[in-house]
This record gives sequence, structure tokens and C-alpha cells, in this order.
Amino acid sequence: MVVDPDGAVFLVRSDNVEVGVHWMPPGGGLDRGESPLAAARRELREETGWTDIPIDTLLCTWEHDFTWHGTPVRQSEHIYLTRGPHRGPLGDVSEAHRLDRILGWRWWTPQELGDSAADPLWPPTLPQLLTEVRAAWADGRPGIAPVDLGYLPNPPRRG
Repeated sequence: MVVDPDGAVFLVRSDNVEVGVHWMPPGGGLDRGESPLAAARRELREETGWTDIPIDTLLCTWEHDFTWHGTPVRQSEHIYLTRGPHRGPLGDVSEAHRLDRILGWRWWTPQELGDSAADPLWPPTLPQLLTEVRAAWADGRPGIAPVDLGYLPNPPRRG
């Protein structure tokens, strides 16, 4: 999860069988033998083209169900937190977006997330997590202790 200097968060808009269209940080599954941190770095590069943003702070873990290319999956997510510049994807990331059913991207300000996105958020507790992170940064702390959100059921599919 990339947060810009003003506190906005970069999210991609994706489509999924269970939930439908939703917003989430860039990310995806592990390749064989890959650690969650290595996967987070790779997925950020594949989905944004960004290679200059260091990732090392675990924000949260959570589990949820979804379907990936026709196969039902219970996924254990590790979401890492980093700061980065306010910019769009670099280079041609269209193939990764096509494969991952990414429909678009945007930066969300704290106010916009607080007002609730029109589409569901993954994880659903994203606004609360970011509020805690911003408070920690305002106090000079690097972030919050990693949070285990446990299993979170998906909201009903929209549209």
C-alpha cells in the first residue's frame, strides 16, 4: 500500500466474481518459493511499473475468499506499507492489468476514503488502518504494529 506525502493512498480498481468491482492496493499471489514481502515488491512493480519505492513495513494480515481464474481460493493477505510520490503507473502495465482484471487506478485522499468509496474496499477496514497510520506518522512514528484482521467475509456482490 503506497501512501503519498499528503496522506492519499494509491488503489487499483479490480473486478472479482464474489464482490464485483472493488478498490484495493496493488498486489497478488505468491510465486513458488516467494516470500510475502518479495511478492509485494514484485506485484507493485508489475501493476504500477514502480521500481524505486522501498517496501518493508508490514501493515496487516487478513484472510478472505475469492475466485482466481475459476478456482475458489481462501487467500491469506500480507499488506505492506510504504510512502511514495503521487504519480500514475510507469511504462506499459496493460498486460498485468488485463490478467488481474484491473479496471483502473487512482489516489484516494483521507476525506474520500472517509466518505466511503462507491465500490467495496479490500481490506474492508482500509480507512481505519490508514487513519491509524497517518496518526502514527503525525506523531513521528514510522507506522503501527502489524494488525491481524483475521478472516473477513466479502460483502455481497454488487452489479
